[in-house]
Amino acid sequence: MIVPVNQPLIAKNSLKYVTECIKSGWVSSQGKFISSFEEGFAKFLQVKFATTTTNGTNALHLALASLNIGSGDEVIVPNLTIISCPLAVLYTGAKPVLVEVEKQTGNIDVSKIESKITKKTKAIMVVHLYGHPAELDPILKIAKKHKIFVIEDAAQAHGATYKGKKVGSIGDVGCFSFYANKIITTGEGGMLTTNNEKIFKKAMLLKDLAHSPKKRFFHHHIGFNFRMTNMQAALGLAQLEQVDKYIEKKRWMADLYNKLLKDQENLELPIEQDFVRSVFWMYAVKLKGKIKRDFLRKKLLDFGIDTRTFFFPLHRQPVLKRKIPLNYEAFPVSDDLAARGFYLPSGLAITKPQIYFVSKTIKKILNGI
Repeated sequence: MIVPVNQPLIAKNSLKYVTECIKSGWVSSQGKFISSFEEGFAKFLQVKFATTTTNGTNALHLALASLNIGSGDEVIVPNLTIISCPLAVLYTGAKPVLVEVEKQTGNIDVSKIESKITKKTKAIMVVHLYGHPAELDPILKIAKKHKIFVIEDAAQAHGATYKGKKVGSIGDVGCFSFYANKIITTGEGGMLTTNNEKIFKKAMLLKDLAHSPKKRFFHHHIGFNFRMTNMQAALGLAQLEQVDKYIEKKRWMADLYNKLLKDQENLELPIEQDFVRSVFWMYAVKLKGKIKRDFLRKKLLDFGIDTRTFFFPLHRQPVLKRKIPLNYEAFPVSDDLAARGFYLPSGLAITKPQIYFVSKTIKKILNGI
């Protein structure tokens, strides 16, 4: 592969911190790097509380459980997102309720939310798709009106801002992933963030097998083992030290792609609404006209350029069709975006020559059709 779809940057202090962790013997879920990473991430986000988890999916699961969401409850979920979102809801025994997305960003369509709210609805899960923040103010207004929670899935949006505030700090709970392709990575890992002390304490209890605070190995609740290791946190801390540089690299990448591809009539380039600051986690484009997305992707692969499609819409997922009644509801926007959308090589390690090569190749293929 000449240009992989994603290649991470590993911060220079990573080896130093991980080596220190190994030499100390504190390699499991306790040690100074856990607390340093959590405190540093909370400061970065400007929230009161942050706690590490094993991955982003478990951060979502933990958030739902910490809000006492369970059997018989419903959670609003955008229809175009990774399967982790509805699965986390199903893990609790609750039901995901799918809502259509809007055309420009693929984020949840605010105008469609309220019609899906019932007496069973306990939360709205907001996904900041591909690094572009969703429109949170009207969502928060709806949530307040119906007395339900807002969970932000900011896995793809580390450092992105909505009206000057970092996503993951605005709703009741924020959830992050630190998978290898994320802006901050710990290999695998996640984080739950909140300004609510009650939610935080419940999350801290549940993520560590729910040991009784007064008597270890004595349990009143069903807990989980969602603990990150000190070694992962050591890597995460080193990455966190570079996060501002990483975000600027992402924005530089998107700006260069925009300049090189702006004249291509067959491509819809990603937008940035004026009330947000996107981090362009992935440079997500959509094809227009008669050109087939999969044809273009295959041609790019012939040149050694890897790409990824958008997520499959949730209403098309076989596992969800078996688990929740969809009543033959149509999601035309989700279907359209999923059919036309894909993202170009966008990793933090991408170089200027690689972006020029990708752009030149795309133009060569499109103009040759």
